[in-house]
Formats: sequence, structure tokens, C-alpha cells
Amino acid sequence: MQLNRQINLLLIEDETYDVNRIRKTLAPFSQWLIIKNVVADGQSAIELITNHENEYDVIIMDYQIVGPLTGEKLIRKIKSIDPFIQIIVITKMTINITDFEFANKLIEAGAMWFCTKYPSDIQDYVYQPTDLLLSILNAYEKKRLSQEKVKSNIQLNQSINNILNNKKIIGESAVVKNLIKQIEKAAAKDATVLIYGASGTGKELVATHIHYLSKRKYENFVTVNAGSIPSELIESELFGFEKGSFTGAINSKKGLFEVANNGTIFLDEIAELSMSSQVKLLRVLQDGEIDKIGRTGTLKVDVRIIAATNVDLEKAVSEKKFREDLFYRLNVINIYTPTLKERIEDIPLLTKYFIEKYSAQMDIAIPEIENDAIEILQSYEWPGNIRQLQNVIQRLLISCENIIKKEHVLSILDTNKVRNISEPEFWFGNKILKWREMECLFRRKYFTYVKERTKSESEAARLLGMAPSNFYRICNKLGIKDITKTQQPLSKR
Repeated sequence: MQLNRQINLLLIEDETYDVNRIRKTLAPFSQWLIIKNVVADGQSAIELITNHENEYDVIIMDYQIVGPLTGEKLIRKIKSIDPFIQIIVITKMTINITDFEFANKLIEAGAMWFCTKYPSDIQDYVYQPTDLLLSILNAYEKKRLSQEKVKSNIQLNQSINNILNNKKIIGESAVVKNLIKQIEKAAAKDATVLIYGASGTGKELVATHIHYLSKRKYENFVTVNAGSIPSELIESELFGFEKGSFTGAINSKKGLFEVANNGTIFLDEIAELSMSSQVKLLRVLQDGEIDKIGRTGTLKVDVRIIAATNVDLEKAVSEKKFREDLFYRLNVINIYTPTLKERIEDIPLLTKYFIEKYSAQMDIAIPEIENDAIEILQSYEWPGNIRQLQNVIQRLLISCENIIKKEHVLSILDTNKVRNISEPEFWFGNKILKWREMECLFRRKYFTYVKERTKSESEAARLLGMAPSNFYRICNKLGIKDITKTQQPLSKR
């Protein structure tokens, strides 16, 4: 028998006769099994374990010993000090009975195994030697594997933290703080998520955070851009195929759902899926089964689906371009990613982050950026959102050296999309109004503005951060009619 190291034992036994029997039982294996210490009571054992951390691998203890700290109470105390240490219980209590309840109590308390002492007239052995040896070896192996698992999890968590640090959600605005709260709530659940928002707002970033904050974080996170895969290949990519299922299928291929099994799959541009692919996706959501091309039966998978779109799926449903039943299956948890225009107060932080990030990548000194340049960035409309800001920062770093000035920014941006921020402009002209009068005018204009750009009063209330009943009451008070029904959408004007 080969062992990589000796196994250190602590013996808790108050009868000298049984101590000697245990020593004799283990004597043939003394090269590997070392009884480091023998104590007669639970308190002495606790002091040894506390003062000699990692000294013992396995404890062999009698169930009934002197003192108040015995049995399950002692086992729990030992495990609270060192959760990795393994405990084998030797007792006379079960010599004439088979007590499953007693065994369960020991296991629940934290014991790894127990056995019944041989009768006292057997002087040379306390138990069958090879069985006791195997139990000690199993206990030691369990300790080693438990420690390796914890070490592995620490390394995995560190890797996950590195991923999240490299994919930070930057911002301190109210909309970003609300977004982070939504991500944390979604991560705590195992339901399907639908992320919607304009292109370049960070939908994949949100999906990444949801996965790596969830219980599936140690499993695969697979990203798929449905819009980038040709329609004739999408099903074989998502669901895979068997060897010989079609011309050219020389080998079987796992689909991305199989690759993501037990983990998460992120389906970006979900609206681009064909109707036939939507049917198969619906089956995954309903039954946890995939239809693999060329396979007669279905294949079970356990995958969390996070979908994203920049398309109005409700409108796509009404136009028969997207299945209604699939929409409802996907839209269990919905998260909106705000545009950069909705979070202009985050632009200084985002700019600083991207300057530092890309300066490091380009191996150049971090330049300063003037306040006037920041103001221009904040006054820009950003049709491409954060993705466009990243591109602008990269171009600025290439064209500028020590300092980024206002004129540098203007030379890169489309000046037609830069708002004039030199002085405030009011829709009521230069007349100075009383505060209450101006406040009422502003409320009416802003609430009208919000209602024009939302599909329903409940959505408008949600974006304003208020209850629908309060929103409806304020609209009535301001004399605002239900303009969402009477006016055309902005896109049709």
C-alpha cells in the first residue's frame, strides 16, 4: 500500500484497556497511521484541536467518555473548529442492536463513520483491522477532497471576480443604481430574463453579471448572437446534429445548448430567430428538451436562458413576426438598459475608466482631459451609446498625447449632434415666472414628454419611479389627456 504522507490520528478514549486495543488493531499499519495524541475527555480534545491547527487528519473517538462534552455535542464542536477533520466513532452502544436513528444522528452531527467495539474478551482488536484501516483511509481521502474543493472554489471565485472586474458596470446615476439592483435580484432567481434596450447600451454586460452572480456561476456561460448566424445554420448551431444526419455531417456536433448545460446561454438579438427556431426554443423553455438534428428522441438539458433585443417584441408579436407564447416564456424577468443620453452624469466616470483601460492596452501614458472636453461629451446625443463612447475615447488616445482638449473632441464628434450648453434655454422665453407657476409648467411639459415616448401609463410611471396610481393622479391634476392613444408614435411623425 502506498500513501503520499502519514495520516495523523487523535484518539479520544477514557478506558486504557480500549486505548491499548486500538493501538494493537492499528499496529500492522503504524508506518502510515500515527496516533499523535490520546485524551480521555472532550474538553481536552477541543483544546488540542484549537491549539494545534491542521495537526490531525482523522479523529477516532468513543461515543461515551467522561465529562459533559460527549457524543453528538462533541462532534459538532470539533467540526465547528475544523470542518475538514474527519471523525470515526467507536461505541459499545450498538453491540446488540441495529439503530438507524442513532447512526443518522452521528452522521448529521458530522461523523464520517461509526462501528461497534468488539466484546471486551477480545484483547487484541477493538474492531476488524482492515475494515478500520479502510475507514481511516476513506476519511483521510474525504478530508483531502474537501480541502481541494474549497481551494478550487476559491480559485474559481477569484477568476469570477477578475471577470466581473474586467467587465464593470460603471456609473453612479440613479438609473445605473437601479439597474444593478435589478441584476442582483435576477441573479438570485433562476428564471428566464429578457434584456431590452438600444444597441450599445451593455446588454451582454448585464447578462454576464447575472450569470456570474448566480448559483450557476461555476458552469458555462455561452453567448450567441442570433443575428450573426445564417438562418439555415442557426438550428444546427443551437441544438447540434448527429453524424450522418445530412450531407457533410461527418461527425456529431454538440449544440450550444448542450455546451451550456447546467449553465447559462445568452441569446442576443433574439428577434432575429426564424419561426422554426422559435418553436424549438419554446420546447427548451417548456420541457427542458432539445431536438437535435438527426436524433430520433429529444435530449434533456438544464440551461438558464437570458435573451436580449433592441426590437419592440410586443410589436413584433402583433405583426406575427415573433411567437406570442415564446415572448411570455422569455419575459419572466425583464431588465431595461438605459441609453447613454439617459445617464449623462455617468459620462465623466465612463470617460475616466475607458481612458485608463485603453491607455494600459496601448501602453501609453494616461492623458489628462479638460473640463470643456468632458462638457462636450456630456452635451452629445450618443446615438451609438456606450459602444460609441468607447470608440471615441480610443480615437482620442491615438490622436492626442498629453492632454485631451475640447477641440480634439469636436473634431471627432458629429457637431450636428452636440447640443448648445453655453446658457440655459427655456420654452417660455425670457420672462421670469413664479416658482410654483414654473414648476407646474415644467411638470406638465415633462409628463407629456414621457407619455409621448412610452407605450402605456404603467411604463411611464415605472420610468419615473412612481406608482401608476400616483402618475395617473398627477396627470389628471395637470390636465394631461391620454395622449398615447391620440398621437402617433414619434417614429411615424
